Formats: sequence, structure tokens, C-alpha cells
Amino acid sequence: MRKLLVLFAFWPGAAFAHASERMVILTLPTGWYMLGAGLAVALTAIAGALAGRLPAFGAHALFDRPALLSRSTTSWIGAAFLWLLIASGIWGSRDPLANLLPLTIWVTLWVGLTLASVIVGNLWRDIEPWTGPVRWVRRLIGRKGSIGLRRLGHLPAVAGYLAFAWFEIISLAPADPYLLARAAAGYYLLILAFAVLEGEDWLDKGEFLTVYFGFVAKVAPFWAEYGDRVRVMAGWPGAQVLRMAPLSASAIAFLTLVLAAVSFDGLHQTFWWLSRIGINPLDYPGRSAVAGVNAVGLICFWALSAATILGAIRAGLPGAAFREMAGPMLLALLPIAAGYHVAHYLVDLLTNGQYLLAALNDPFGRGWRLFGLPDHWVSFGFLATRSGVLAIWIAEFAVILGAHMLAVILGLKLATRDGTGGGFAGHLPMTLLMVAYTVFGLWLLSAPTAG
Repeated sequence: MRKLLVLFAFWPGAAFAHASERMVILTLPTGWYMLGAGLAVALTAIAGALAGRLPAFGAHALFDRPALLSRSTTSWIGAAFLWLLIASGIWGSRDPLANLLPLTIWVTLWVGLTLASVIVGNLWRDIEPWTGPVRWVRRLIGRKGSIGLRRLGHLPAVAGYLAFAWFEIISLAPADPYLLARAAAGYYLLILAFAVLEGEDWLDKGEFLTVYFGFVAKVAPFWAEYGDRVRVMAGWPGAQVLRMAPLSASAIAFLTLVLAAVSFDGLHQTFWWLSRIGINPLDYPGRSAVAGVNAVGLICFWALSAATILGAIRAGLPGAAFREMAGPMLLALLPIAAGYHVAHYLVDLLTNGQYLLAALNDPFGRGWRLFGLPDHWVSFGFLATRSGVLAIWIAEFAVILGAHMLAVILGLKLATRDGTGGGFAGHLPMTLLMVAYTVFGLWLLSAPTAG
């Protein structure tokens, strides 16, 4: 009997733990990091309010150059590449870590392109796959009018982003190459039809990826201005934000959805959230068991986020000023949206990015070694060492803190730009919200998760 008990004691079984960097993060003094970040954001607001002069956020041209390819040409290239990826998703490997479609969508586009756009401006503009085909189809059929979609503002983009967030966060198999290929093909054809009916300019407000990358790229310290020639500009991060027109009601809905979706993506797998919805985090039942409650949770979290942000602005301003200043002051949240996206998906970039390189090394599974990478090249060992995880945590911490400090300064600039923002007193509720957002964002990155 004793031998039998020993045998059962050492019998292998499933280990219900989140085997990633979170185990090591729990050994770090993350509470002190959160406290320090919150204090830094608060002190930034106080220093900005007491300073007689805020940074000017100027910009200057570095150089200009001729356009190498027209936007129509690069768009056709983007469309051709997209359909090659869709073909890969339909007829290629069903392994999402070996198929180029999910790796390109979820790693290159959603993570890598966001990071690049935050640094060097709106790269999506040069690769989006609709402008060229839309121009060609409209010329072919003699289409010149519109059907009035412009009157909806950013609402089509809101619907598109909400569907995308549902697919990424809640659907049962967002990385399945075949399902992703059908979703990408359907979405492409839908937007193509709308843009043909309305005109290519509609994409800037109606297509969610175009709106999203257009927003986050406004934080970049480098960007391009297009005319007869391409002017490459440089300025303080956020310089473009101060030159933007106030956000409309539909644009506010889009921005608050971006903030809410990426936050809920981090929240819905935390032990805290799972315990709230009656799920044992150590016995996670899978996506299908929580799809309904998470769908409701995403909508409610969006509503709560929007109400909290608008409430903070309203608390610092009288009614007339609120109606005038809500649109401008919401612009200050753009660095937070961009910064938390980068920090939230950093580990995905470092891990799944390796699978992307491995797939490019042998794109058709023929045993090629285009980059000279050996078999079994992918390694996650850095997630199991304290030094590796500490480096990741410090990078995430720096991005979150920097984004919120920039948001505070931009908020102060925007609050006083037109002389109706009420100065620091009017911005105080927004500052408190940004302090809370800083702590919340860092907590999401350090909280234990399941699933």
C-alpha cells in the first residue's frame, strides 16, 4: 500500500498554473512600482500647473523627398499581399504558430505595426489594401457619388473595432488560420463595397484600422506630411496631437472603445475577473464557458470607461465649457491608448514574433532555411529568469509611465489652449483619473492570469 501511495504521489498530471512571466513578476515589488508611477504622474501635473510655461511641442522638417510610389500602387501591393495571406490561411497549415496569416495579423499588424507607428508615424497609410482597388472599381463602373455614409462619422469604424475586439478577445478560435482567413476576406470585401459606394475618402473615418493607426500615429516623434513631395517631420511626442481638430462624438466613442478593449483584454483573464464571474482560475474551463459573460463584460467595461472619462472632464468644467472642451481634452488620451497597447502586447511580440521569424524562415514547410535559422530555434527561456522578466517589466513600466506623463502635459496644454479649460483646477479630476489609469494599467500587467 505504501508503494502504491508513493506511486500516486509522483504520478504526472496537469499543472493548472499560468506558466509565463507572470509567475516571476509576482516576485517583484510591483506595488512600489505602481505607487511610484502614480506619484510621478501626480507630480508631473503639479509641476506643469506651477510652471509658468509648458513645452511648446514644436516640430521641424528633417528633409523632403519625392514619393517613390503612389498611394494607389502601394495599396494594390497591400491588397495582393493580403490575399496571399488569406490563401495561406485557407490552404496552408492549420497550426496558428506555423501559418503566416495569424502570425502576420496578430504579431506584425496588430503589435509590430502599432509599435512602429508610435515611433515613425502612420505606416498603415502606405500599405492599406483598399485605396487602389476602390479607385479602379469606381473608374471602371463610372461611380462618382456617395450614399451618405459620411454622415455617420466614425460610427462604422466603432462597429468594426467592436467586432474585431470581440473576435480577438471572446471568439473561440481567433488564431485559427481557416476561420481568420474567412473573417479577413469577408471584412475586406465589405469595406471594399462600402468604399466603392461612398468614395475612398470615407476610409479615413469609416474603416477601423485606418482610424486606429491614424490616431496612435499622432503620438510619434517622427512622421511624414504628404503633398507634391514627402516631408519628413520631427517633433516632441504629441506635437501632432495638439494640431488635431477636437474629437467628434463618434470619434470619442471610438477612442474610448480602444482604451476599454485593450484594458478588458488584460482584465478578462485575471484571477480577479474570473473569481467575479464564478470561475475557478486554477480550473479554467476554456473560452466557450465564458464567451457570453465576457461579451457583456466588454460592452459594460466600454460604457464604464467612457462614462468615467467624460465624468472626469465634466467634474472640472461648467456645462457650457464641457460641451466645448470635451472633444479637445479627449485628445490627451491618445498617448495612453498607444502606450498601453504597446506595453500590453510586448510579451506577445517577443514570443510569437519568434514564431513569425521561424515561419518566414520556412514559409511553405519544405525544410527551407531562408534566414539560416536552425530547427527548434524558438525559445522562451527569458520568461523564466528574474533578469529577463525584470527587463520586460521595466520596459512595460517605462512605456506606461511615459505615456501617462505625456498625457498629463498634453491635457494641461489642451485645457488652457482656448482659455476655457479652467486651468489646473479644471484639469484636476482628469489628473486624478490619469493617476488611477496608471496604477490600473500596471496592475493589469502584473496580475496573475489564467487561460
